[in-house]
Amino acid sequence: MADAATIDATDTDASAAAEHEEPASTPQTPSRDRDGLIPQLARAVRQVEAGVKRGAASRSTREKLQVVAQLAREERARVRADKTLGDADRAEQLKRLDGVAVILAKAASREPTLLPLLGEGAPVTDGVRERKRELLLAAGIEPEPEVPSAPEPESSEPQTPQVVPPSVRRVSLANPFLEPDLTHVRRKPERDRLAGFDLLSPLYLSFEVAADGKPACMPMPEPKQRIAPGGKELMHHQAQLVQSARDGHRSFLLADEPGLGKTAQALLAAQAADAFPLLVVAPSVVKINWARETERWIPGRRAAVLQGDGKNLDAFADVVIVNYEVLDRHIGWLERFGFRGMVVDEAHFIKNTRSKRSKHVLQISAAMRERVGNPLLMALTGTPLINDIEDFGAIWRFLGWIDQKEPNAELTDGLEQIGLTPMDRGFYPAARRAVIDMGIVRRRKIDVASDIPARRIADIPVELDEASVRSIRAAEHELVERMLRRYDAAMAQRSADARVESRVDEDLVHRIARSETEATEGSTGENVFALARRIGRAKAELAADYAGQLAHSVGKVVFFAKHIDVLDAAEQTLTRAGVKNVSIRGDQTPTQRQAAIDAFTNDDSVQVIVCSLLAAGVGVNLQRAADMVLAELSWTDAEQTQAIDRIHRIGQSMPVTVWRILAAQTIDTRIAELLDSKAGMVGRAIDGAVGDEPTTSDLRQAAVEGMLRDAVAARIARR
Repeated sequence: MADAATIDATDTDASAAAEHEEPASTPQTPSRDRDGLIPQLARAVRQVEAGVKRGAASRSTREKLQVVAQLAREERARVRADKTLGDADRAEQLKRLDGVAVILAKAASREPTLLPLLGEGAPVTDGVRERKRELLLAAGIEPEPEVPSAPEPESSEPQTPQVVPPSVRRVSLANPFLEPDLTHVRRKPERDRLAGFDLLSPLYLSFEVAADGKPACMPMPEPKQRIAPGGKELMHHQAQLVQSARDGHRSFLLADEPGLGKTAQALLAAQAADAFPLLVVAPSVVKINWARETERWIPGRRAAVLQGDGKNLDAFADVVIVNYEVLDRHIGWLERFGFRGMVVDEAHFIKNTRSKRSKHVLQISAAMRERVGNPLLMALTGTPLINDIEDFGAIWRFLGWIDQKEPNAELTDGLEQIGLTPMDRGFYPAARRAVIDMGIVRRRKIDVASDIPARRIADIPVELDEASVRSIRAAEHELVERMLRRYDAAMAQRSADARVESRVDEDLVHRIARSETEATEGSTGENVFALARRIGRAKAELAADYAGQLAHSVGKVVFFAKHIDVLDAAEQTLTRAGVKNVSIRGDQTPTQRQAAIDAFTNDDSVQVIVCSLLAAGVGVNLQRAADMVLAELSWTDAEQTQAIDRIHRIGQSMPVTVWRILAAQTIDTRIAELLDSKAGMVGRAIDGAVGDEPTTSDLRQAAVEGMLRDAVAARIARR
């Protein structure tokens, strides 16, 4: 850019103090000659500069600044495209426009509240339109007549065919008169001091320039009870949010760090607010976990997971769980169903308001507010901001705090009570607090460390795709059928007196299972090793996707898996998602291995380290992370513990959370249960803990025994 001195001398002769100077009188016969525009821009920008220097960023100054920025952009584009201009004339005009831009930028930099007005997306008020018209007339240019903005064209994309699950039709027949709740009157925002101001840009800006060094968290009440409906005791920070819902608060941006129990808080808040039926929109990887947590935290309430077209959906359930990807085909009935509450998990997924999933979420929440009046709306995310401060926008709209143009009545009242305007610096800290008080809740592990255990293992059941499920079921069936044949053959060799067919022969089950697990991991055929590997491959991308989401929330994440193809799939998935990662594998040299550890430890841009359970399970220090994803389960508790100890060790200043990814309805869940029982055995041996003895310490054998025992018992029951 050229220096301000490059502006034509005629332009710079204008008095810098002439803040209230009006544009030159309008010519009697305006021409299309634009040679007079740049001098008018130069005069106006000097007036803006003088006003800012005096500390008087009045409405007049703000309007002039916005008009100059807008016209300077338009004129620059016109000059560049004008083929009638010679190179010298074009260069001269661009040079003068650069001078205007320099003065404009310097003036705006003195007052941060002016910066949003420089962008193309700044809202245009009637005052700005009128000043633009006056300046163009003064430059001898006939302004183009105002044309009412046409409504946005309908999307040209084909509409997704809508489906209505059969059970939804039955619910509609059972409740034919779902009347809207009119007890909650929705007011229109009323402005006094803030009339005429764009308020959304200052609200976003307040979170950039007015931070106080503390997590953004609304005042939280002291809980009156800490026992959940199922008898579980809540942590103090969890009970606070539930108490807030019990006291009547109905919209929350719950931005607690991962591992602090956001799912439980959301479900218990719904229970406290009686917000059923409740709609939960979540990534597909955690749908089953939501169903399981519903049973755990609010027993007596039923959860239903919406799959595909919803043929098997139980629409009479209290909690309906749907993933983002199928919203489009179900949007029709979802917005009319009569939900009284809605939870959006990983709410940063809706940050792009132009995306389909964001539009659908906003559409459902808007319909819910119209029907219910004051529903429970909760946005859950450990990372409300991904790229830009305006990522808040879609979440605030979902919660009903703002619409496309202005804050709602409640937030507007809070801003009016500040007693200042966006021209005053003191407005911004108070505006930030007003938004936070609408329902932003942010707690960090380090702040509630006394509430949570030093190490926690959290299971995340995932739903595999249909092809993988069929393949795994076929493999399980082959393994079980082979063992059943051996069981039957052994029973047939016994005498009639020694044969007891009315019960399972535990000794025989034990011996057959032991012989199955004596096969080596590389042997052919369907055995427990091949089955575990097949499951690991099927959930590799889901586990990596979860690790990537976690990395956006907490920073550093350690990812453990056993098999090379699972490690490969994880790295590819993370890379496609833009998550920088390194790896530790068995085929690395010591130098390569240390380079990966150093990069993960010292390079803030490296978010995930993908590790082999065998290669990185011991002798590696990764306590820079406090979160770990176990994509494949170990065969021994010791192997799992050694992996966890890579981050749960001396020097770790944060509570550690281990996320085990389990393939639902497969042998995976059985192995996890056995791992936990093995850990219980260690606790009894070392710590004196009380519990039942496991049947065997060999998890492979115990898993196979369980499969065979269940099959024999099922056959006996059918007789």
